[in-house]
Amino acid sequence: MDRDIKFIGESTAFLDAIERASRAAGLNRPVLVIGERGTGKELIAERLHHLSPRWSGPLVTLNCAALPETLIEAELFGHEAGAFTGATKARAGRFEEADGGTLFLDELATLSSGAQERLLRAVEYGEVTRIGSSRPVRVDVRIVAATNEHLPSLVDAGRFRADLLDRLSFEVVTLPPLRHREGDVPVLVDYFGQRMAFELGWTDWKGFSPKALATLVGYEWPGNVRELRNVIERAVYRWDEPARPIDAIEFDPFASPWRPQGQAARPAMTAEPRPAQTVVVEEAEVGDFRAACDAYEKKLLEAALKRCRFNQRTTAAALALTYDQLRHALRRHNLLDRTGA
Repeated sequence: MDRDIKFIGESTAFLDAIERASRAAGLNRPVLVIGERGTGKELIAERLHHLSPRWSGPLVTLNCAALPETLIEAELFGHEAGAFTGATKARAGRFEEADGGTLFLDELATLSSGAQERLLRAVEYGEVTRIGSSRPVRVDVRIVAATNEHLPSLVDAGRFRADLLDRLSFEVVTLPPLRHREGDVPVLVDYFGQRMAFELGWTDWKGFSPKALATLVGYEWPGNVRELRNVIERAVYRWDEPARPIDAIEFDPFASPWRPQGQAARPAMTAEPRPAQTVVVEEAEVGDFRAACDAYEKKLLEAALKRCRFNQRTTAAALALTYDQLRHALRRHNLLDRTGA
């Protein structure tokens, strides 16, 4: 995600994750950030750094999956001249660069066993030793690490050190995938859509048609917010009628009748609607059918309002109602006063 993309969302699951990260920011303890691709793990790492007492120090990032196993240890801990072929001069590692600040290790689960062992010592004793040197260097670094793997399962499989996991998991912030962030898709769609419209010089923003918005809400978003942003920006820039709501969505940018046939075709990414939720009502003796229905409807409204923190537009989206339909239902059940409206 770009650095100018901020946290956008109103769902309880999303806000709870942000709150947990904010509470942990002030403590000089390691934090693990868990989440699928595109959920904003690096943004959480930046928040942890900038809200901490180390905010004026360096924030150093290393993608552990971007380097071959033979170079990852040299990149993390540095090396002396002549330590290996090609090491013509001494070089400080990321730990030394992050001294006094925060070191963000992305894709932590890809670290080799040797790098895990050296990382454990650095975390436990606060010192690192450059490759080719016997003299340890003291460092004052806070570790924030991220992965999309379930690390306890990797420990059980012998692919990750249990003692290292113990050291790094003082706090674990798990980011919810977009498909579980109830009500956040319309908010993000409007945000990214308006940004793109402004970039294109549109003088007005008509948004997306109800049909297009329903398609976007019903999609599972395997790439989460990063994928959503691409889909929305592509839809806006391809739309030639700014005076009308956008009504065309393309999830797969590779879809084409002229797709090369000599390669395995990528399966089309279509927006399959989510299965309708089945509402189960406990059997009971009902003396007044209308009163029972009204009571149950009020109970559903109260639960949805609480889940969406009494935000009416988010509640309407969560219940698949229009804003006016929700307002009418709330007025009928005398619930408007609970929303502050």
